[in-house]
Amino acid sequence: MKLLEDRIIKDGKIGEGNVLKVDSFVNHQIDVNFMNEVGKEFFRLFKDEKIDKILTIEASGIGVACITAQYFNVPVVFAKKTKTNNIYSDVYKGKVESYTHGVTYDIVVSKQFLKQDERILIIDDFLAKGSALLGLISLIENAGAKTVGAGILIEKAYQNGGNIVRDMGIRVESLAKIKSMTLEDGVEFC
Repeated sequence: MKLLEDRIIKDGKIGEGNVLKVDSFVNHQIDVNFMNEVGKEFFRLFKDEKIDKILTIEASGIGVACITAQYFNVPVVFAKKTKTNNIYSDVYKGKVESYTHGVTYDIVVSKQFLKQDERILIIDDFLAKGSALLGLISLIENAGAKTVGAGILIEKAYQNGGNIVRDMGIRVESLAKIKSMTLEDGVEFC
């Protein structure tokens, strides 16, 4: 999606450890008009999939998932990284290693929000090594639901996460695929 690539070049910042910061328009401050265009594009890509729910992981994926969900007219469910008192013990659990934060999270979703035979679309902001996506897929499988695809805002294609998930037979649509990224050379897209 050229609009996204242009915005990454204009407003994205590469930080230490080759972390792409898009916090000025995606995941700290959200440019709602821009994200609305992203939601329309995910709808265009997946509109024939008969989606029952959109699943994401807290916190950065929630904004793009909610804006996308309005086009499908379905609810958004997000996996929590910490179990809270308002989530009952009847949950699906998974593990996710955060590349950005260098920690492993236990993720949970209440069983009341993922049901057998539902068709689930995963929406998330980043795909790098694939840990978050694989964790969400495992929650869906544990529920007896079907992962119909994953819509990813930005994929770091030089890491292997996208290929791992695609090799599982799951459709992954990334709106921007980064071929390489360095402080010196900036971002190169596929």
